Amino acid sequence: MSHAVAHALAGQTVVLNDGPYAGQEFRVEDYWDRIGGGSWMDAAGNPACLKYAMSTLEYPVPMDDEVVYGKVGPFGNLMHVSWL
Repeated sequence: MSHAVAHALAGQTVVLNDGPYAGQEFRVEDYWDRIGGGSWMDAAGNPACLKYAMSTLEYPVPMDDEVVYGKVGPFGNLMHVSWL
């Protein structure tokens, strides 16, 4: 799935309600597929994608592309939209 338009929260800072960074501020940039040019599942070697994949072991989410890229502090991270 490729998102044709930006995520509704793109450019905004939200407090994460679930996932590995629950309770922390997250600056949403956009859907990962719009930034990375494809699915996070195909982004071999990308640190943010690898970290996200590992986090889904502890915080299960659907294996889909409903994933946004943004920052927790200075570090880039992927978050499933259900964690926003």
